[in-house]
Amino acid sequence: MAGAMNSMEYKTSDIAQVLLDLLGEDDFFRLVEAHAGMRLYIPADPHRSSLPDEIGLSAARKLAGEYRGGYIKVPLARQFRALRYREAGLSNKEVARRLGLTETAVEDIFSKARKDFPDRGKNPKPRGLRQRH
Repeated sequence: MAGAMNSMEYKTSDIAQVLLDLLGEDDFFRLVEAHAGMRLYIPADPHRSSLPDEIGLSAARKLAGEYRGGYIKVPLARQFRALRYREAGLSNKEVARRLGLTETAVEDIFSKARKDFPDRGKNPKPRGLRQRH
């Protein structure tokens, strides 16, 4: 799945797009899961932080190469995360809990996402149901 959104102009802040392009979709997801909404110090040596454990050593090195010794404000990336959760099979209620939003706000996110990314955020086949042949 890495890179699936990179080729699109993702509807988010500039720093989110920069981080998405730098890290790829999977590592960006790990970053926002661990630090969304936080100012994050990026040490020159990634081993001097918990970043390798949280997002992987390769991604931590990429961040250190770009932001060595500085801070980044990790975006909330709600639409991005909501689409990932939906693709993993989570319900709107579960997505709302993870994002700290109401179910109505999650429905609004998905409504906007359907217009922006018609091929993203679709529910996987329901669990336990078999396709007819």
